[in-house]
Amino acid sequence: MAKLAFLGLGVMGAPMAGHLAAAGHAVTVYNRTTAKAEAWVARHGGAMADSPREAAEGAEFVMACVGNDDDLRSVCLGPDGAFAGMAAAAVFVDHTTVSARVTAELAAVAAGQGAAYVDAPVSGGQAGAENGVLSIMCGGSQAAYDAAEPIMQAYGKTIRRMGETGAGQLAKMVNQICIAGLVQGLAEGLHFAEKAGLDIREVVAVISQGAAGSWQMANRHETMADDRFDFGFAVDWMRKDLGICLDTANETGASLPVTALVDQFYKDVQKMGGGRWDTSSLIKRLKAIG
Repeated sequence: MAKLAFLGLGVMGAPMAGHLAAAGHAVTVYNRTTAKAEAWVARHGGAMADSPREAAEGAEFVMACVGNDDDLRSVCLGPDGAFAGMAAAAVFVDHTTVSARVTAELAAVAAGQGAAYVDAPVSGGQAGAENGVLSIMCGGSQAAYDAAEPIMQAYGKTIRRMGETGAGQLAKMVNQICIAGLVQGLAEGLHFAEKAGLDIREVVAVISQGAAGSWQMANRHETMADDRFDFGFAVDWMRKDLGICLDTANETGASLPVTALVDQFYKDVQKMGGGRWDTSSLIKRLKAIG
């Protein structure tokens, strides 16, 4: 079993770190809100640290799951950052969804002090983290991935190296681009069914078995029909991710017209007060305008 540090105990990070502890690893956690770290240790054991540097000292692997580019920089860099405490042979594994730009920046800093870096954003939402069945898209050297992959098995069902540094983040962008269009299509279909006087559940029971079926349809149609939106990934975080996708598309020359449109629809949801609603809340926008 390994000595690990886990930075960030939000709705994703807390259960992921819990799976590591349950697997028998020695886990030291850090969170900006100390109360969350205290509650985690009370539940799972292990230890808590007062800074990322303290958490990383002596750790073979340092895992992070924080909010955005700036959050990641804040836990990695500076005199209290994780990099200041990491040993030369340690591996930093970033599960945050961030830009490929910050990934390249931080991977270079880590390499400069002899540490390895794996960008490893996840998909599967809070339920996937809690059940230990996340999909994990990884970028980095083959050696770094080979070292980290057995550790990630504690909470990952599908774990795959997509290429060199940044490839994991690019793959996660593909994931978010696909989800945006799928959720909007599902929202429109369910809204149409309701307006046409159809029983949504009966319709989905039929069409979900054909080409229209998707994870979103199977897992979100009932909550969408019931006007409940406190499940899974929040609109505020989706807009952050789609912003990364659109910025990268501008850099690469990719055309993302549907993604850009759905991003604006999510902006409308935020204006409705739905920033913390889950991403399936696109249907509330349709109901509001039609």
